[in-house]
Amino acid sequence: MRPNVIVVFTDQQRWDTVGPLTPNLDRMARHGTQATVALTPQPVCAPARAALQTGRYPTTTGVYRNGRVLPPEERTLAHHFGAAGYATGYIGKWHLAGTEPVPEERRGGYRSWLAANALEHTSDAYRTIVYDEANEPVLLPGYRSDALVDAAVRFVADHAGEPFYLFLSFLEPHHQNEVDDYPAPDGYEQRYQGTWMPPDLAALGGTAHQHMGGYLGQVKRLDEGLGRLLDALRSMDLLDDTIVAYTSDHGNHFKTRNGEYKRSCHDASLRVPLALRGPGFDGGGAISRPVSTLDLPPTLLEAAGLPVPAEMQGRSFLPLVRDPRGARGPRRCSSR
Repeated sequence: MRPNVIVVFTDQQRWDTVGPLTPNLDRMARHGTQATVALTPQPVCAPARAALQTGRYPTTTGVYRNGRVLPPEERTLAHHFGAAGYATGYIGKWHLAGTEPVPEERRGGYRSWLAANALEHTSDAYRTIVYDEANEPVLLPGYRSDALVDAAVRFVADHAGEPFYLFLSFLEPHHQNEVDDYPAPDGYEQRYQGTWMPPDLAALGGTAHQHMGGYLGQVKRLDEGLGRLLDALRSMDLLDDTIVAYTSDHGNHFKTRNGEYKRSCHDASLRVPLALRGPGFDGGGAISRPVSTLDLPPTLLEAAGLPVPAEMQGRSFLPLVRDPRGARGPRRCSSR
């Protein structure tokens, strides 16, 4: 029996937020596999997302900056899992289409759809609006990341009798664009303001001293949502049969390297959390060799027993889970 697959994807989460603040993710990493040096192929939203959907470099897909759309001929994880008989679903932020709502032909092959192209523009912290398969707006109740977790639990419950692949894409801990703020759940910003500051931000300044409380509050609530999702899988007797991968598109340097929060080639922007649990990953420990989120698509396909397409440029790191000292094959060069 092939495993189910869930990708839990955050937006703009620094690699060093994993640990005491995130006990559910930390426990998942200790039980499963953690890539301690995980890097995005490009520290910008759309290019990083295109790479994670296709396993191909942004310069290959043409999505090398924000504002570019994923070409409809590109094959995504949804296409590959769908062709193998999986129910496929996408929930949350897409950011790979040029319109809102996203027309069916621009959804990357996902069959079940509850998403917005730019969730930061269709919603705020306590008003989450996404679109369904018919492109009708849907208002999800609760704090935004909680609302998306609730939708993910419903998807799992609806597809518990068949293999499924779900991509759950949060906006948090990204800032709310129109107010340039990090709206955490009520009380969470106050709980974490002044409690911790990464050394690079402490030295360089930027906006971190203003925003770190809200940012960490968002990360904390994301981790609580991850715990609820894992509990739901356990309650449906699906946890041991489901691969759960957790990562982010890029990090956050809080305007210390340029006038925005990302788009710099420093650890603060490039490094992201990456942990997996479930079949093939439980007991894997820590991978200390650098891996890329470009490598996640072939890794998930191989772990599910599916062929890795020749056009994918990422390399599966499943061999490193089996043998941390082992070698992997060479990356495939771009053909475009």
